[in-house]
Amino acid sequence: MLKEAYINQLILEEGLRLKPYRCSAGKLTIGVGRNLDDNGISKQEALFLLQNDIAVAEKSCRQAFDFFDELDEQRQFVLIDMCFNMGINRLKGFKKMIQAIKKKQFNIASEEMLSSCWARQVKTRAEKLALLMKGEEQPT
Repeated sequence: MLKEAYINQLILEEGLRLKPYRCSAGKLTIGVGRNLDDNGISKQEALFLLQNDIAVAEKSCRQAFDFFDELDEQRQFVLIDMCFNMGINRLKGFKKMIQAIKKKQFNIASEEMLSSCWARQVKTRAEKLALLMKGEEQPT
C-alpha cells in the first residue's frame, strides 16, 4: 500500500477532479490523473461504482416515496432501476404510476410505465420492469 505521503503528493501534482476533463495531453481523465482514453477502468472499479450508484438510487427512492419501505423487494427494485436509469426527478414525474403504486394497484402502475416516452426509449427494459411491477416475473 502506498504511503499516505505519496498519495498526497500525487494529488498535489495531478489534482483531484471528480468529473471527467481533458488533461494537457487531450486525454479524457478523472480522479487523480486516471487516463480513461488509454486505461479505462477495471471490472472491479466498475462494479464498485455500480454499487455506489445503486445505493444512491435506493436512498433517493426512500426519500422521495413515503411508501417505498412498504413495497416488497421486487417492486422496490423496479423503482431503484428506474431511478438509476433516469434519475429521481424524472422518476417523480411518473405521477399516475406513483399514485397507482401507493394504492397497490400494480397492474395500473405497470400500464403507466409502458405508456411513457421512457418505455419507448428503453423498450425491453421497460417491458421487463413492468412485468416485475405486476409481480409476474422475478429479477434475473
